[in-house]
Amino acid sequence: MATAELASDRESDYLSQLTMAAARYANRSERRERNQSVVATRGPLYADEPERVEKRLARLGADWAMVRAIEQTPTEPASSAGSTLQLPPETFTSEVLGLERLIGRNNLTPVAFLEHGARAARSVGRITISGPGGGHGTGFMVSPRLLLTNNHVLPSTEEASRSKVAFGFQDGIDGSPVVPAVFALEPLRFFVTDRALDYSLVAVAPQSVQGEDLSSFGRLVLSEAEGKVVVGEFVNIIQHPRGEPKQIALRDNQIVDVLERFLHYESDTREGSSGSAVFNDQWEVVALHHSAVPKTDAAGRPLSVDGTVWRPGMGEQQLAWRANEGVRISRVLRALHEVPLTGEAARLRDEVFLTGLTPSPTESALPLPSPNGGPTRPGTDGSPAQAQVQAQAPEQAQERAHVAGGTIHLTVPLRITLGFGTAPSPQAAPSAQPPARAATPGVAPRPPGRPDVMTAVEKDVDAALTSHRLARERPYYDRTADHAARDAYYAHVGGGGDALRRALTTLLTETHEPQPKYKPMRLVYPWVDLHKDGRLHSIYSGRDFSAEELIRSDATVAEARLARVQELLLQESTAGPAEFEAEFDALESSLPFNCEHVVPQSWFAKQEPMRGDLHHLFACEVGCNSFRGNFPYVDFPDFDEAVRDACGMRESTGFEPQDGKGAVARATLYFLLRYPGQVGDVAREFPEDRLPVLLRWHENEPVSEYELHRNAAVAEIQGNRNPLIDHPEWAHEIDFAGVWP
Repeated sequence: MATAELASDRESDYLSQLTMAAARYANRSERRERNQSVVATRGPLYADEPERVEKRLARLGADWAMVRAIEQTPTEPASSAGSTLQLPPETFTSEVLGLERLIGRNNLTPVAFLEHGARAARSVGRITISGPGGGHGTGFMVSPRLLLTNNHVLPSTEEASRSKVAFGFQDGIDGSPVVPAVFALEPLRFFVTDRALDYSLVAVAPQSVQGEDLSSFGRLVLSEAEGKVVVGEFVNIIQHPRGEPKQIALRDNQIVDVLERFLHYESDTREGSSGSAVFNDQWEVVALHHSAVPKTDAAGRPLSVDGTVWRPGMGEQQLAWRANEGVRISRVLRALHEVPLTGEAARLRDEVFLTGLTPSPTESALPLPSPNGGPTRPGTDGSPAQAQVQAQAPEQAQERAHVAGGTIHLTVPLRITLGFGTAPSPQAAPSAQPPARAATPGVAPRPPGRPDVMTAVEKDVDAALTSHRLARERPYYDRTADHAARDAYYAHVGGGGDALRRALTTLLTETHEPQPKYKPMRLVYPWVDLHKDGRLHSIYSGRDFSAEELIRSDATVAEARLARVQELLLQESTAGPAEFEAEFDALESSLPFNCEHVVPQSWFAKQEPMRGDLHHLFACEVGCNSFRGNFPYVDFPDFDEAVRDACGMRESTGFEPQDGKGAVARATLYFLLRYPGQVGDVAREFPEDRLPVLLRWHENEPVSEYELHRNAAVAEIQGNRNPLIDHPEWAHEIDFAGVWP
């Protein structure tokens, strides 16, 4: 027998769950009210924690540049039945629609939403517990053999051993009942339960009592990644309320609060819905529904609908409730990881995490239930786990790779985290692969065997081009609006000298929200760095490019980098962390993007938020980028007479650019104010005695409309502004001495 149980000190009966849920809800009243106010006035992207919102955008294949472009598109009314964006139909992707819907600008949804929902519903079943204390609950398949539900539905192997799960217990499209497929539970094969998180995971027999294969009902792929939903979003719940035929609460359930382990949401789930799957609009499981949040009296006791103290004997239909609570699925998976299991139990547990990596062909077109209870096409041989994943031996279980939130996590035996853009969101039952796309000039065709990587890069390209198309419909620079934004931003800043420097550093830091990660093809080229002619101009050489040209060029580089990383990781090697880090640094150096960090990345160890801070990122062809390297800026006395590269002049003492001196000077001065102490702490970084170089360049090349546009565009995306662009006169009023270590 392979079982495990994690017990908490508290009672785990349903009354205790209700009482604890009510207490959590009451303790979060102030935060919840704040969330609801922000959602009502500004929308879901501003109510949750910035890091969670950033992850949510990434999972949608979006970014703050696209958000701002949509928000800046005028529309009346604010929400409409259809897109408000001026995009050709063939470029209007599901990512754009999903983002519009999240922002509240479009109340339509793709037809595929219903198809995905129907597939997800197949994996949800009604649990029936026979004998003493029997009843009903809901559960759903999360691996080829394991079903997830609540601890208070199946608290022990004893209850689970006398329980069954019925899939397809629902009405057909003609209104007549579908004959369900009933499967026995096998807790002696696998059973894990956790009272504190109120979940139970139990094995299901591979065949039903009627002979159907369990594999024909698929499973819901679970993800540990955060960012699947944010405060203000609507979720969907598939359930068997009170043991009734399968039903759905569709997009009428709003997240009102996110706790460390739980979600609170408003919905119409009723008694019997315990153990239901809670989905986002992409049909990813975000929570395990486990409890109503009841109305309570002054002593914290749940109340019934007639105002008296509720008791379990009254039945859940008599409970007066305020909201609902679900356990965050990422927390369930985290806890499941930590359960000490060996042998068959460990292998079955690992399938919950591993089957999401390689969906079986069976799941690309799951059969729909037929009125006679059989599948509409033949099932598999009943052993999908062996067909999909080679189970790992216990000693190998730590050597894993998985994709979460746009990042590859590997243990080889060191842990490497490599960001590569947007990972495709797993669906309940992935559809067949679409036809291969035609090769695009400038982007290498997708090589076989790397669909996730290539799809991520292609999604970045599509999103960047969409942002660029949207940007071209906007005024290049709105002087009146920007002056108003500037005056409001610095309304409480005054004085001079060191006091002015400190005030600006505080302002730039506190208003730097969100803090986007480094992704020039998505955030720099489409809008921020455009000149008035609609093209990108290299900051050092002045050479011009189309935005699409640099977007596709960087995409080619991203694909080549990732291909090389995969090759490195597949090679047998005893290299340690230092050797791997050196390999990755060399890879980035040999395959650079067309983007210049005015303050070289080596000066701040490639750390965020410095690396992705848009105020010091400029379009720059690879040749000039490499030519400058990490040399500090300098004024050469013979610059005008010297024979120099098209990018500028470089000697051992530093680099002087051919073009863009005023812009790079103001970007560097911004960096010094925003990140005091980061520059000049080691040799060869920009020394304090070269501050006059920046001030001269600043004086000799006044702020241009291009920089005004950049400053406004960056402020839209990351919240803060460049004071040297807004108030050039401050360059000689600020005491910069305090910015060096």
